[in-house]
Amino acid sequence: MKPFTALLGVSAGTHAADQLALATLPLTATLILGAGPDVLGLLVAAQSAAWLLVSLPAGAWIDRLPRRRLLIVALGLGLLASITAVVAAATGVAALLGMAAFAGASGTVVFVLTSVSLLPSLVPSGDLPRSNARLELTRAVVSLAAPFVAGLLAQHLTPTWGYVLAAFGAALALVCALALPKGVAPNNPANRPSFIQSIRAGAEFVARHELLRGISLCAICWNFAFFALLAIWAPLALGPLHLDPAHMGLAQSAYGAGLILGALVAPVSSRQLPPFATLIFGPAVSVIAAICFLMAPSGGGFVMSAIGHFLVGFGPILWLICQTTVRQLVTPAPLMGRVNATVQTAIYGVRPLGALAGGLVAAQAGLQSALILIAAAFALSTLVIVLSPLARLRTMPAAA
Repeated sequence: MKPFTALLGVSAGTHAADQLALATLPLTATLILGAGPDVLGLLVAAQSAAWLLVSLPAGAWIDRLPRRRLLIVALGLGLLASITAVVAAATGVAALLGMAAFAGASGTVVFVLTSVSLLPSLVPSGDLPRSNARLELTRAVVSLAAPFVAGLLAQHLTPTWGYVLAAFGAALALVCALALPKGVAPNNPANRPSFIQSIRAGAEFVARHELLRGISLCAICWNFAFFALLAIWAPLALGPLHLDPAHMGLAQSAYGAGLILGALVAPVSSRQLPPFATLIFGPAVSVIAAICFLMAPSGGGFVMSAIGHFLVGFGPILWLICQTTVRQLVTPAPLMGRVNATVQTAIYGVRPLGALAGGLVAAQAGLQSALILIAAAFALSTLVIVLSPLARLRTMPAAA
């Protein structure tokens, strides 16, 4: 098996497990545990907290340890987490479900950072946009199917079966990881900085670099909004929108359809459009998506929410592929793991705060107030790009 093909297989299995767990968690919490928006917000926050707590150490590990070995350990952790989630759902222990969600997401964190850091060594720099798009396409396909499958299982069997399928995805990823070349372990110079100094070097590089700084600030605002939306989606769909679990999952699957179309369009748009156009379009279209969710309770709830999910997938995936290529190009190879970890912390680390904010605002002030908060955060992410040097990026930067 070719190295990039093996990496695609790892991507498909890992994201299948991750997306199934992401879709199954709110259904399990709502239908089995009887959790309200506040408890659901805590569980979603536990799932997303791995991006905040694990990313920076993982970046340092990636620059120090053999990446194949690191992947195998991380994917094994993901498999164990899916099995633990089944036990938690069967016993009704919310704390155990939160622990399983955190552990499974931790494995995904390590995979994402490792794949982004590994890819420039597998393909020429000119093929990075296409290769990034292919990796994102695997995530998009499973993101389309996972919510619908999880909804059907919840309606006709039990949400627990979503975690069973997630375990199969994690097992597939583990098998494909074993097919990756062993490669050479990173250099171990005698004067290597301490672990903390190593992490700090990556963070300082991002803070000083105007393009990476703009990407990180935009991502903080956008992901705050996205996970606030995720935290209130189940109460919104099963409450004011009057959707059953199957239709709830079907509407959320439009997010995956948006991801797929965006991943297919990305290689063409990267050749035809200047980077700044894509970088502005991604967060801007999310504002339109938030307006659709605000309008959904007034009529056409299923259609409007499906359109909102589609838009929040389509625009941001174009942004993600574009900014991933930018940071791969501007980052020196010895810093690749730590710089990607710093940016990923900004991208995903804010998710627990968004989930907590969405759940708390919905519980205290109502779902409409939470949707207004989400729309404002999406608008702020757009403003960050418009006011940064990214808005003047007419060509991709030269490779570091």
